[in-house]
Amino acid sequence: MKPGRVTVVVPTLAGDRRLLDCLASLEGQTLPEVTVVVVDNSGCGRIHTTGAARYRFRLIENKANVGFGAAVNQGFWLAPAEYMAVLNDDAVAEPCWLEEMVKALDVSPKAGMAAGRIRLAGTGRLDSAGMLMAGDGSSKQRGHGTADDGFAEAGEALLPSGCAAVYRREMLDEAGLFEEDFFLYCEDTDLGLRGRWAGWHCLYVPTALVDHAYSQSSGAASARKAWFVERNRLRLAVRCLPLSSLLAAPFYAIVRYFWHAAGLFTGQGKAAEFRTAGGSGLQLPWLVLKAHLDLVRHLPTLLRQRARIASTRRISVAEFKQVLKRHSIKVREVAAL
Repeated sequence: MKPGRVTVVVPTLAGDRRLLDCLASLEGQTLPEVTVVVVDNSGCGRIHTTGAARYRFRLIENKANVGFGAAVNQGFWLAPAEYMAVLNDDAVAEPCWLEEMVKALDVSPKAGMAAGRIRLAGTGRLDSAGMLMAGDGSSKQRGHGTADDGFAEAGEALLPSGCAAVYRREMLDEAGLFEEDFFLYCEDTDLGLRGRWAGWHCLYVPTALVDHAYSQSSGAASARKAWFVERNRLRLAVRCLPLSSLLAAPFYAIVRYFWHAAGLFTGQGKAAEFRTAGGSGLQLPWLVLKAHLDLVRHLPTLLRQRARIASTRRISVAEFKQVLKRHSIKVREVAAL
């Protein structure tokens, strides 16, 4: 394989010990001449206090936190390559991660992206084997919480988790980069769906292994995460879902809200986890209302974006809906995970 074919972008906010482990894992990749770009979103040059200078990477320092998607895009613009990868700063890649992903993509020219097997660090459980999507536009990691030796067969995924993903640059040129207005969460789903509309497939490569310290930056069930996930779910639905699916999405969302509410009483699911972490059960309805008010305010812009995305479509609505059906998850499961 030719050297310099892959750029890996690592956005970082905390700039702590986990970043050093991440960079060490990238330096140990078996694929030669990988370009690593670190984007420091701390706004205070935190990376200079970590000891990261021992590793080889190109650095972008932002004066403020510009968000995950914007940071990744900066890295892609700085060092464009045939394959563009993203890795969370709290993730550690096995030595053959990139080699396995690139090898799979090289023999599948219609595949524009690849998802590996992401494990929850130190738990013996799986974080993600690609992503799934519910009827309301919610996306969840396939296999999340199951034994980490599962999902061992290669195949197709809907799209990769932005925690550890590889994209073909040709797909990015057609579908666009990450949507920067999302700031945090769901931008990987948005990009993957746009790639799907443009006719690209996604590979699942189980031999490409990554260990991830899940939701270390904003908490597994924090108010900040709940707000961005719900706001961006709505934005994604307007931008990317077929019209019939978009019209049905509110009904699926009502069912999901019901199961969240039920979880508060039973002590199970994501809503119960939110309350256990110190949040108020009454805070969740407010965040939902706030997200819908935000949607109304930005609807004209989102509809213009929807029209631009429609102009890149290379498959029919029926084909797209079949893709979603193959990789679907029930809203009750979304509320539980």
